[in-house]
Amino acid sequence: MPIRIPDALPATQALERENIFVMTEYRALHQDIRPLRVLILNLMPTKIATETQIMRKLSNTPLQIEVELLRTVSHEATHVSEDHLETFYRTFEEVEHEHFDGLIITGAPVEQLDFEDVDYWPELQRIMDWSVENVHSTLHICWGAQAGLYHHYGINKHELPAKLSGVYEHYLVKRSSPLVRGFDDRFYAVHSRYTEVRASDVEACGELEVVAASEVAGLYIVKSVDSRQFFVFGHPEYDTDTLRLEYERDVKRGIDPQVPANYFPGDDPAREPLNTWCSQAQLLYTNWLNYYVYQTTPYDIRLAGRIARAKAGLV
Repeated sequence: MPIRIPDALPATQALERENIFVMTEYRALHQDIRPLRVLILNLMPTKIATETQIMRKLSNTPLQIEVELLRTVSHEATHVSEDHLETFYRTFEEVEHEHFDGLIITGAPVEQLDFEDVDYWPELQRIMDWSVENVHSTLHICWGAQAGLYHHYGINKHELPAKLSGVYEHYLVKRSSPLVRGFDDRFYAVHSRYTEVRASDVEACGELEVVAASEVAGLYIVKSVDSRQFFVFGHPEYDTDTLRLEYERDVKRGIDPQVPANYFPGDDPAREPLNTWCSQAQLLYTNWLNYYVYQTTPYDIRLAGRIARAKAGLV
């Protein structure tokens, strides 16, 4: 949350130069406040685990948030009951005439397929097109980030020689970005994927900028210059044991997976993993909500998405 200080306090300019959000008394007194509406498009097969993980990150903030869950109807979910979906999830047809402050598009275990070969790709394209005018800010996670870059900017993914799985050290490329406010110079983040987006492709696009990356894991955070689209190629929502469960699942399938890097002490799967990414993961979600949703979304929810497009000369 911002700090509220007197309008003419000398510290105001110094704090603003450091990208610390300061709210003057005038703005605080004239501020309209309402709950934020956040829509989660959950593409993961483990829907209950994923929705719990993401809501845990969204809840650790003083902001009041109304969360809606969205599913695709062009893909039959097999790891969750239809009763759960019918009770707690909505379809695109049910929300397409509504507006949201934020949208989160999760990852999905379909990286090794071409985007056009994913059975719900046409439906996902409709949702991403709709979000441009009906959502103020969108956060894409892992495969969702790759799908978003491909759909909005034509940047394709590339298959890796082997699955990238583990906890990797990262560095800040754009230190001044409020999205990484409070991050250490070097921090750890989880990756679990078979494909990557190359930094050179992102850097060649004038509408995007890299915020954080890793010497080993590659890109971690990319954002649009207009600060409406965010792409995170790791899994900041993962619990301590999520990578272990994935590893054990792959072992049972006979895939002979590599042990997740820098995850088990001594790289020994018999030992309890250590969580070294939780603090930055929480900051990522909190900063996105605070700086790129709460502080900039219009009070009239019906204008979400449209104001930003109007400023960019797109409407």
